[in-house]
Amino acid sequence: MGLMKDKDREAVGEAFAGLKQAVHIVLATSAETAEYSAVANQLLAEVAKINPQIRIETVDLQSARAAELGLDKAPGLAFLRGSEQADHGIRFAGLPTGYEFVTLIEAIRLVGDGSEARLQPATVNFLQALDHPMRLQVFVTPTCPYCPRAVVLAYQLALASPFVHAEGVEVSEFPELGDRYAVMGVPKTVIDEIVHVEGAAPESMLLEKLREALVAEAA
Repeated sequence: MGLMKDKDREAVGEAFAGLKQAVHIVLATSAETAEYSAVANQLLAEVAKINPQIRIETVDLQSARAAELGLDKAPGLAFLRGSEQADHGIRFAGLPTGYEFVTLIEAIRLVGDGSEARLQPATVNFLQALDHPMRLQVFVTPTCPYCPRAVVLAYQLALASPFVHAEGVEVSEFPELGDRYAVMGVPKTVIDEIVHVEGAAPESMLLEKLREALVAEAA
């Protein structure tokens, strides 16, 4: 029995109508998370059947391929663009179900659309001047309707800059990370493990937090 309903397949098919490039999704799995990994594998297989531009590669979490892509959680997803599998640092850790299914679909659209990220001029200027890596972790849960917006904004930053790595993290599957970063509510964005952003911050606010992180790192 499939995980997706017919009406969901139809809506996803419409969402993928504008895909111009192949989207190569690498799924890292592990024996320790066998149940979650199996569900993720099935869900991605069903999504890939909807559009031939979507391709799935399943690897073990301990494999060289997972290490190459920095996949250190299972299930973990890396979204790569085009036949050359260009890596823009777009990741998701956990099952992309519930509201996070929207995040999965939007990640595929962003990577497969082939166009530039749609960001405000001030954000673009900041990213163009950036000259060292920044890591954004966006903690989410499947029941949070505001979480996809926060993750997708982080993905747009990663798409726009080779220095930005953005990862959505389903915190209930990785409670140790929730404890480490004091995640009491979602969405919560952690920038370089220094600056924390509570809630689905608008782009202008997130930009200020990115600047704050750079100042803190330089101090």
